[in-house]
Amino acid sequence: MFKSATFFRIANDFVLPPLEALEEALQAAPFMPCGATQPESNGWVPPRGNKSTVLAEAVGRQLILRLCTERRPLPSSAIKAAVEERIERYKQETGNERVGSKIKKEFKEEAILDLLPRAFTKRSSTTLWIDPVNKFLVVDSGSLTGADKVVSYLVEALGEIPNAGPGIMVKPVQTMMSAAASMAHWLASREAPVGFTVDRDCELKMPDDQKSAVRYSRHTLEIDEVAQHIASGKVPTQLAMTWNDRVSFVLTDLSQVRKIKLLDVVLDGVQEKGKDDDGFDTDAAIVTGELSALIPDLLEALGGEQPADASLPPPEATTTAKPAPELADA
Repeated sequence: MFKSATFFRIANDFVLPPLEALEEALQAAPFMPCGATQPESNGWVPPRGNKSTVLAEAVGRQLILRLCTERRPLPSSAIKAAVEERIERYKQETGNERVGSKIKKEFKEEAILDLLPRAFTKRSSTTLWIDPVNKFLVVDSGSLTGADKVVSYLVEALGEIPNAGPGIMVKPVQTMMSAAASMAHWLASREAPVGFTVDRDCELKMPDDQKSAVRYSRHTLEIDEVAQHIASGKVPTQLAMTWNDRVSFVLTDLSQVRKIKLLDVVLDGVQEKGKDDDGFDTDAAIVTGELSALIPDLLEALGGEQPADASLPPPEATTTAKPAPELADA
């Protein structure tokens, strides 16, 4: 269910809306395929899959949503060729060898509108999990930009719910130590944080213009060579780790988690207990249960979270919306 995770902290005064109210708000912005001249379309889809029509799924006290995105990507080379063709035709028709920037901009807009209906669409979906107990919002994205986009659609949906109280705040989780500095310490000291082990994949990169990099794949990292790279100034950007022999993942220098994989000790327990009819509730309960325990341990390994008032984000980095009454137990 989650292959990557970008974490956000939700303000303590946030309460989940009732499912009925949230469902109504999401149903007002469902996913619709791109129109012929539409470059991108975004909307909510059922997390359970096409057999369901429910857009807000509650599993225990956890809430699962899914945003679908469809794009019509246009190669820049195709746009450039179409614009140049229009420019040449304009020169021949007017006899004017100079073409102003305003006309070029118009030609580009015309070219895009002409090419969009012929472009193939690409569709993707992103799962979002709200943990009201620990006040976390987790997006299945390895990109902060992509995660921010999903969060903005959630905030917009929450803002449409009537009879709201105080606004909520959502901001990326900030730790006392950077992930890059922490990974460098673990590798140089050959000592992983409590509850974690360092695996056999790593990338180190020089933070300069050349960006020279060294990658280790399925290779022991407890060697002098790794420590020497760090001593020379290379910074870890990715490090494969395992938490409590239950979940393996790759930690990035931006404190994001990628390539999440539940290990046999977790999966064997699922097989013994069995799954529900479509497996969604079981998968959601298992994944959110494991991540609910992993995330606090990971943040602790990174020195703990910064106090709420230690590093206030600028206004444009804080997302606000209006909350509604608390979600009843599912």
